[in-house]
Amino acid sequence: MIEAKNLWKQYGDNVVLEQLNLTVNEGDFITMVGSSGCGKSTFLKLLLGTESLTRGELLINKKPIPNEPGPERGIVFQQYSVFPHMTVLENVMAAKAFSRQGITGYLFGNAKRDAKEAAEAILTEVGLQHSLNKYPHELSGGMKQRLAIAQALLGKPKILLLDEPFGALDPGIRAEMHQLVLNLWREHGLTIFMVTHDLKEGFSLGTRLWVFDKIRHDPQEPNAYGATITYDIPVTRNHEDSLKMLTEHTSKSSTTITQ
Repeated sequence: MIEAKNLWKQYGDNVVLEQLNLTVNEGDFITMVGSSGCGKSTFLKLLLGTESLTRGELLINKKPIPNEPGPERGIVFQQYSVFPHMTVLENVMAAKAFSRQGITGYLFGNAKRDAKEAAEAILTEVGLQHSLNKYPHELSGGMKQRLAIAQALLGKPKILLLDEPFGALDPGIRAEMHQLVLNLWREHGLTIFMVTHDLKEGFSLGTRLWVFDKIRHDPQEPNAYGATITYDIPVTRNHEDSLKMLTEHTSKSSTTITQ
């Protein structure tokens, strides 16, 4: 479904990603870990279409990913992307309105009724059916993130991008959100890419865990080389085996280049 061929991304002289070669099948749940600044979120932006690659190819169903977001790709950030002046229901309906062509994106008549029915259905699916008329300031952090997920799913995307979506939540709420995402992944047949700094979370949710890291370093020019996917680990439901596998991989030293 997704394929990258010798993908590079850099900003001026700062190389962020280099030599990414990968294939992702439909239905994979990819979790991505690595140190801050190693290109995980940049890769999500390339998938979303808000950033363009510097060279190489990034394909979806054998065609270049468009250089703009589309309904087949939904995204949820750590910071809640909701409108404070709108109710829960209006927030989700707005996601439908913004996807329409035209100057205003306003919904009228049958289009408005259909959007309302679709919004109510997805809000019920994420457990917000009793909060349709509440405003974001009346919601807990977990409820706001459920709202953001509902917004992302309303367009029925095939690919869901999650950029540290649960990092600000308490452990108990995170566990609830983990189960919600797993249920939605299975029920909707989604292909998911999720950035996380929590290794346990990566193993618990994903079917494959990617480790982003630099394999080349130059102390004189730290931005001369970018990160790549150093390990692509199939995740077993025996997390101890997966963790042991990662420990064995990361015990190998990185290459240092000195000029």
